[in-house]
Amino acid sequence: MADDTHDPDPWRRLLDAVLDADNRSLTAMAGDAHTSEFHFTRQVRARSGESPVALRRRVTLERAAWLLQRGTSVTDCAFDSGYESVEGFSRAFARAFGHPPTAMPPAAERGHWLPAPNGLHFHSPTVLYVDSGAASEHSAGDVLALLVRHDLDDTTQLLSVCTALADDDYRRVRLAGHRVLEWHGLEESIAAVLTRLVRAKLPWLATVEGAAAPNVDGPDDVASLRTDHENIAPRWLAMIRDVERRDAWADMIIDALCEPPESFLMSQIVAHEITFAAHRRQLLRWMLADAGVELSSPATDPDPIMWHRRTWHADT
Repeated sequence: MADDTHDPDPWRRLLDAVLDADNRSLTAMAGDAHTSEFHFTRQVRARSGESPVALRRRVTLERAAWLLQRGTSVTDCAFDSGYESVEGFSRAFARAFGHPPTAMPPAAERGHWLPAPNGLHFHSPTVLYVDSGAASEHSAGDVLALLVRHDLDDTTQLLSVCTALADDDYRRVRLAGHRVLEWHGLEESIAAVLTRLVRAKLPWLATVEGAAAPNVDGPDDVASLRTDHENIAPRWLAMIRDVERRDAWADMIIDALCEPPESFLMSQIVAHEITFAAHRRQLLRWMLADAGVELSSPATDPDPIMWHRRTWHADT
């Protein structure tokens, strides 16, 4: 088997081998995964809590139940599911669901899922579904946590890329007159956008923490911004985790730093920052490309899906 360390989605590769329509035996599954039957079984069981054969049988029967509920005949379901006879299919179906396939209730009365130790289920002809309640370690987890962490990590990567820029490229006007938000001023260069990306969280943190108004217009060289980001990121994460812990998203703060003072919900603050941070990160990518910088490494891929696959695999 190929080394999982360099595979962005090793679990998907194992599942493909288990569920491929042509792989109706353990030997075929293991061969498709280019490994021994013993190693393949151990890998699948470690991740799913089921043997490859049991996982395939259960998902196949769920698929059959889904088809029965949509009008497919028992005979067609039996042979489509790889059984050699209708009788064998009916016995397996009855053992799994507690009734024969001819008695399968409509979808409105009963779903097509069977109990599973891993939350993995047949969902539709093109989709497998993982129930996070049964397999949270295999899911993306909380969407907000994913977005917040991705924003901070992606900002770190962009700061790293910008360290190699010549000062002229870093400060050159690339979008004359451009403003992301009116009250944030001009953001015409890589330097200006990066500065605002890193320091935009500071006023919100000061408001939540009850601190004095921060200086968002300090030195804008990359080294200074990297230092600021290393300080801001853990504070931002701690603030969001505290709000989440207290279920305080509907809490309101009245920001006396605004002129005149203005009130904000905690949920509004985080949604605002995630939205405009994502915009600035993409704007930076455009500006860096304009400066001739190639952003082709996996670490600079802006897709949170790819980011999560890398970080999830690194953590597991």
